[in-house]
Amino acid sequence: MLGEILKNLRWLGHDGFAVAGAGQTLVFDPYQVAAPLSADLVLVTHPHYDHCSPEDIARVSHAQTVIVTEAESAAKLQGDVRIMAPGDRMTLGAVAIEAVPAYNIDKKFHPRTKNWLGFVVTLDGIRIYHAGDTDLIPEMDHIRCDVALLPVSGTYVMTAEEAVTAARRLTPRVAIPMHYDTLVGSRADAERFRDGLKGVCDVRILTR
Repeated sequence: MLGEILKNLRWLGHDGFAVAGAGQTLVFDPYQVAAPLSADLVLVTHPHYDHCSPEDIARVSHAQTVIVTEAESAAKLQGDVRIMAPGDRMTLGAVAIEAVPAYNIDKKFHPRTKNWLGFVVTLDGIRIYHAGDTDLIPEMDHIRCDVALLPVSGTYVMTAEEAVTAARRLTPRVAIPMHYDTLVGSRADAERFRDGLKGVCDVRILTR
């Protein structure tokens, strides 16, 4: 099943991904989405404009789309919006969703007190961890996943080197870098992440 999930996983740029599985299409943090896309489920990590973009969320949504997010983002959005906090679990159809913490340790951009989110979703038995905007945090020691989508740009989130440490703790079968080449960071960050995990796990640098 992992191969099928990876075949149906698209990077939309920045922290945005689309993945098809369990009979549904999921989209994480759509921002500046160019290609046509129709999401059954949209997951939004936090209210910053490059993650919670009402225009992009509306663009990828249809009449039955369910949006899952935290309270601040929910206040900006319309439609069928479900609110989660770190530690919450929810099942929508055949998709299991776990909300996990995402926050900065030595920066002010994403305070822990906000209860902003990362997500672990299970599709067809495959666990995908979308870390959201986060530093290397202790909670990663307890997250188990097959696919890890990790920010690598530094500035607002982990550096590539910190993301390597995160991947070593998470032990995914596949790690994929994100949060670069849009507002901050570059492909060089993604390549340092890949090179730091040589011989540890499969790293895939996706293209838009």
